[in-house]
Amino acid sequence: MLLAASASIETAPAILEIGLLLVFAVAAGWVARKLGLPAVLGYLVVGLIVSPFTPGYVADRRQLQVLADIGVVLLLFEVGIEIDPVRLIRNRSGVLWTAPAQVLLTTVVVGGLVLAFGVGWRGAALIGLSIALSSSVVVVNITRSKRRTTNRPTEDALLSWSVLQDMTGVVLALLVIAFFGLGSRPPLEAGGAIVAYILLVVVAAWVLPRLLHALHAEHDLFLMLSVGSGLALAGIGARYFDVPLALAAFVSGLAIGESPAAAEARRRILPFRDLFAVLFFVLLGSLIDPGALPRALPWIGFLVAAVIVAKVLPVAGLSRLARLRAVRHWQLGIGLGQVGEFSFVLVGLLLARDLIPPELFTAMLATVVLTIAASAVLVRIGRRTAGQAAAV
Repeated sequence: MLLAASASIETAPAILEIGLLLVFAVAAGWVARKLGLPAVLGYLVVGLIVSPFTPGYVADRRQLQVLADIGVVLLLFEVGIEIDPVRLIRNRSGVLWTAPAQVLLTTVVVGGLVLAFGVGWRGAALIGLSIALSSSVVVVNITRSKRRTTNRPTEDALLSWSVLQDMTGVVLALLVIAFFGLGSRPPLEAGGAIVAYILLVVVAAWVLPRLLHALHAEHDLFLMLSVGSGLALAGIGARYFDVPLALAAFVSGLAIGESPAAAEARRRILPFRDLFAVLFFVLLGSLIDPGALPRALPWIGFLVAAVIVAKVLPVAGLSRLARLRAVRHWQLGIGLGQVGEFSFVLVGLLLARDLIPPELFTAMLATVVLTIAASAVLVRIGRRTAGQAAAV
């Protein structure tokens, strides 16, 4: 009994801190929405307030990191579950080729420019890929916002494009890791480890759906298996196969994406994903050093311009070229015109390997904040249909 009481006293500060951070995030998110901004910006501000770079209270970043990693894993695990390649191919939507084309185009253009600025091949490739990808959380919020002016075809295109961006991005990131040896293994060994992990996921794709189907009536066990399998597969990929957690989580989500139990698993995971994703954005805000921003200004200007020129414009142009039916092309481009959570994971990998200068990492964090705010506000410019007004 004394041991349990002692343990409770030791862990109480950590529990209190997480609880207060969530409460502060609620308040900041509510204020942000009242100002017409996405709640994500409120979460980032909370992180900035409790960071070691600002006066006052400093949150335990190590504890926050663990919970934020869970959020990213569940987020990308859920995105992987959501992907249904068979349905996309059957529908023959223009998004099926325009989204991968945009990711490749943005990666090559931005990566080439970053390379010209003196960053090495590996850093340039993943910086280009980081700019090419959008935030799944922000895109979903755009399509659900009460202030939205997007029509239904544009919202469907936003969601499909974002999902295919992630799918293409994971493939490219795994190739870069394999060929450039960004992990702790040599390139050839890293490629073999990735192939071995994919084979493990294929086995999981056969076993997991059957287990989920058997537990469908057991709601608590079904939920535990859904969340536990995502975390376990991602952890195995990172620990034993040198695949970054976020990439491993996405691939793991694909493992059960084709099963009849996938939709139910995704529905039950969503509340946990949303909760831990909040802590991810709080962590992201805690990494921003206001004192380092002046040195990062040239990179910030470049990255923001790259998002506009190499992503927003190509998205709008490709969607027009594909003649996506009833889609508002500029709203689609602006709605995807931000840098998000998957990009942060890639840039964090580069910083850990000393492949980019610290000011470029700071600039990426600032670009996340600026582009999320601009995208969420500017995408509302347009005419709201009568159907949307009635729905709100």
